[in-house]
Amino acid sequence: MKLLRHGPVGSEKPGIIDADGKMRDLSAHLSDFDGAALSDASLEAVRAIDLSGLPEVDASTRLGACVANVGKFICVGLNYSDHAAESGLEVPPEPVLFFKATSAIVGPNDSIEIPRGSESTDWEVELAIVIGKDGKYIEEAEAMNHVAGFCVVNDVSERDFQINRSGQWVKGKSADTFGPMGPWMVTRDEVTDPQALSMFLDVNGVSRQRGSTDTMVYKVPFLVSYISQFMSLQAGDVISTGTPPGVGMGMKPPQYLKAGDEVTLGIEGLGEQRQLVVAHS
Repeated sequence: MKLLRHGPVGSEKPGIIDADGKMRDLSAHLSDFDGAALSDASLEAVRAIDLSGLPEVDASTRLGACVANVGKFICVGLNYSDHAAESGLEVPPEPVLFFKATSAIVGPNDSIEIPRGSESTDWEVELAIVIGKDGKYIEEAEAMNHVAGFCVVNDVSERDFQINRSGQWVKGKSADTFGPMGPWMVTRDEVTDPQALSMFLDVNGVSRQRGSTDTMVYKVPFLVSYISQFMSLQAGDVISTGTPPGVGMGMKPPQYLKAGDEVTLGIEGLGEQRQLVVAHS
């Protein structure tokens, strides 16, 4: 299933894509896609609904982030060997973990706002894991049972804040609008192999990132298990798993986003995002 949230900011309703590619409203059946609504039992109940009887949502309707009320927005750094190389860094012996503030989360086609004082706002297309079942100390063999599905995230990053401002990466990762998420969450049963998905990101129609999840150093089941050794995972948590090469920081000379730019990105089977870059308000 392709599950989404539609409507104005702060008033999103749950929805689904039907077999004909139309958006249907699910708000008569559940309040939102968060927490317990992402469990296997809840998703099975959604799967049983006759979609033909649901109200159709106009295709021009705004999409919100596909997961509501995200508890933890966990990110994995340097998880593609070729991206680590372009960053001038070694592949770490264990996954690098950091957080983005959940206040950074926006819809997949909402604007990216360049923060005040920023000259180094960068792009990163990433595969994100949506947790659907609580757990800690999860065995790798059981990890996929804790996954509700997958979605696209643009891990927008301010590189000067991230690297040169005397602190952890969270400073450069958490500005408002730095976490576009969606357009929808695809349930895990429809993602045959999360390690075989092509990825792309363009800026103003020019190719910047091309890659595949098959070059991830640390794979999805390992990451879920690994992270759960350090913190419990709850339904509605999101794990963004790293980016392939082609970020602005790695270009020679580096190139960064400016007001008026348009970013388009996507992952095979998980949909596409499109964001206009604007100056801070």
